[in-house]
Amino acid sequence: MAITASSAWWFLPFVLPLCFYVAFTDLSRMKITNQTVIVLALVFVVIGPFAMPSLDVYLWRLAQLAIMLILGILLNGIGAMGAGDAKFIAAAAPYVALPDLRLIMALLAASLLAAFVTHRIARATGLRNLAPHWASWDQGKKFPMGLALGMALALYLILGALKGA
Repeated sequence: MAITASSAWWFLPFVLPLCFYVAFTDLSRMKITNQTVIVLALVFVVIGPFAMPSLDVYLWRLAQLAIMLILGILLNGIGAMGAGDAKFIAAAAPYVALPDLRLIMALLAASLLAAFVTHRIARATGLRNLAPHWASWDQGKKFPMGLALGMALALYLILGALKGA
């Protein structure tokens, strides 16, 4: 992994609760709040200078945020993804070391599959009664991507803390 264990440990205590919150709000309300993605971005802005190995790495990671925000706005504009998903991806982008792009894509694919199957099973069974008022149960084909996105970022940082450079 290209992310350093030190960087991952710096970010993990702040980012992990945000990932859980994103998953919860997307499941319960089908919404990733602006406040949450702003806090996620601000954590990087504030903690990043201490966690990154150099200023140029920090600045390139901030550029990743801007690039992914523009791409997310375009994808949202054509209806390929929700606005909250696009903003979360942008806010999460600086946490990912660019050489780990294949790893984060694999984690996202696995998280998406696990989240989708779990959500559909829970929705179709009595497990749904544990949270009967969640908006995601009644969305037809729509799926709360925040569950998978939060899981992927959390897993990436956990793996980085345990196996990072």
